[in-house]
Amino acid sequence: MARRALILVEGASNILGYIQASRRLDLHPIILSADPRCEYLEAEETEVLHVDTDDLDALMRVCCRLRATYDIAGITSAKEAVYATVGKLCRYFGLPGPNPESIERCCDKFTQRQLLAEAGVPIPAYRSAGNATDVENAAAQIGLPVIVKPAVGISSCGVRLCRRFDELAEHTNYLLGGEHIWRSAPRILVEEFAQGPLYSAEIMGNEIIGICAAELGAPPHFVYRECTYPALLSDDEHERIADVSRSCLRALGLGWGPTGIEFRWTTRGPIVIEVNPRLHGRPTPHLVHLAYGVDLIAAHIKLAIGEEWHLREGHSQTAAARFLIPDRDGILDWIDGDTRAAAVPGVAEVRFHVKPKAPIVRRGDQGDSMGYVLAASPTRARTEAILQRAMDLIQWSISPFPILGESEESASLTSNARQLEEFFAHRPPEADKSR
Repeated sequence: MARRALILVEGASNILGYIQASRRLDLHPIILSADPRCEYLEAEETEVLHVDTDDLDALMRVCCRLRATYDIAGITSAKEAVYATVGKLCRYFGLPGPNPESIERCCDKFTQRQLLAEAGVPIPAYRSAGNATDVENAAAQIGLPVIVKPAVGISSCGVRLCRRFDELAEHTNYLLGGEHIWRSAPRILVEEFAQGPLYSAEIMGNEIIGICAAELGAPPHFVYRECTYPALLSDDEHERIADVSRSCLRALGLGWGPTGIEFRWTTRGPIVIEVNPRLHGRPTPHLVHLAYGVDLIAAHIKLAIGEEWHLREGHSQTAAARFLIPDRDGILDWIDGDTRAAAVPGVAEVRFHVKPKAPIVRRGDQGDSMGYVLAASPTRARTEAILQRAMDLIQWSISPFPILGESEESASLTSNARQLEEFFAHRPPEADKSR
């Protein structure tokens, strides 16, 4: 009998979780990737095949070849950029999967806004813009301050709060001037700045699994500093967020598999900031498991292979993550304390994304995180105390980038640029909380 395989299209920040969960379910994980270089995958001794994952026909051919050797039980991914393609593959091979048209509509933030608005879902005022004049006009119509961001993107890349028109012009020039890497044709979303506490709902199918409270760093960027499950909400507040979440699913044609929805609680109640048609990235699944005893990744895999799944809570704790955010750019001299922090009772995980001698260049997105600490306990106060004790044991040193003399600069510029480009291309994936 052929061995049952789970095809994972591209890696993502949760890829190790998918590999390990698939093995627990007696599945052989096979990763299809356009760039299969990853030390984590090598450590897991996982089968990785090189294929252009933007080419649906190429993916179909590889899967057809694999069917000669394996019983392909399911095809899935945790990466938003290829999730619609995964839906098309599942449809072609007659496997359970997401609706690709719904995923594509949801991943376009402007289209997402249109569909939510038509369904009466509370969202910020918004406009689409294709050039600097459009951006300025949109901001004037909405009223400053505004959020300016790419219409397609994840992890808060290219997202900024603009409070003045000079900030607006500066960020527009950054987005359209060649510095920002676009995943699609350049198009900017300008939207009202909804002010209030930030919450995020994790959903599987149509079930609300948990709602976390999040804390961000200082404006103008939106970098996560801490996430806590469960959020301190009244029964009425929880139900209002759940009702709006279900309205989002109906409006966008979602409801199969994982969805993450971000909200701001404003004077009008919950306002939808973003609907992500996928599982939120690391460490969200681990936090949910610590808080509720629910394995989101295993549930997603079971959905993908057509098996029965359940999300019954195994326990109830307060679980929180705190992210390691640098306060300056430069070269990381050293970072340590992970072993000591991990030994603190109640700490569930300590992870560093960077190694000594790595360049640290803050971009105001989730890629700024150098790692995180997770903790869990029966009470919120105790979990916070555990996190703080662990964080106090972690230290690092960042030295300024060397200032080159004029004679050295021309010889070194290209080399340094290539090193930075290589670093950002292959650094470990970050937590994929999105705006």
